[in-house]
Amino acid sequence: MTIPIKNKAGIAGMRAACAVAATVLEQLKPLVRPGVTTQDLEEVARDAMARLGARSACFGYQHGPKRYPAHTCISVNDEVVHGIPSFRRVLREGDIVSLDIVVWHQGYIGDNAFTVPVGPVSDEVQKLLRITREALDLGIRAAQVGQRIGDISATIQQYVESHGFSVVRDMVGHGVGVSMHEPPEIPNFGRRGTGDKIKPGMTLAIEPMVNAGGYRTKTLADGWTVVTADGSPSAHFEHTVLTTERGPEILTVPPTVPPPGSS
Repeated sequence: MTIPIKNKAGIAGMRAACAVAATVLEQLKPLVRPGVTTQDLEEVARDAMARLGARSACFGYQHGPKRYPAHTCISVNDEVVHGIPSFRRVLREGDIVSLDIVVWHQGYIGDNAFTVPVGPVSDEVQKLLRITREALDLGIRAAQVGQRIGDISATIQQYVESHGFSVVRDMVGHGVGVSMHEPPEIPNFGRRGTGDKIKPGMTLAIEPMVNAGGYRTKTLADGWTVVTADGSPSAHFEHTVLTTERGPEILTVPPTVPPPGSS
């Protein structure tokens, strides 16, 4: 399938949608603390989207026979992605919480994720979070015009595995734009020099999902929540990135936060 290339209007639309998604995520991060439920976070995010003139791209999203029932994906500990918020899920010190925020704003999608520790966490979990975030940074840096998608994938895989962790194989990053999932798929594993060539104007959701144990996953009976098969903790970080001749530009930055490298 052809990878959509955004024109000037499309890039402007993506900037606006991604700014909203990033703003909602930034508002949620400091609320992650012991005693809070994942449904509490869901409701804050839902209301923030509405205030910012957006709506969730997750709510009602159909996969097979089921529609996703929440406005956010909030995944705790061994939950890799697509955790459904609940008043029954009370956060405790030592947990890690992946906040995945995807918004629809004036015809465009903004998509980002961040894994937050709940109070102090173990040294191993601290390392998991650090390596996953650094893998995202390296993957973004690899999204250079003229390179290939496989260069992003291989960069992430090699960095993660060199530190003793594993990358999830069942879910991948992806293009994003007027739809939540557009070509190309961006696995977090692969070989350099393979896949589609990166061109200016692509908007890519790069999102390492990294497990402390093995890479295998399974889906719970709710049909959505993906967990590690061995029960090990998992981390997830994501940005939407615009490819340009000057290098990759992170779009999921709140308006009040200057983009990396700006003066």
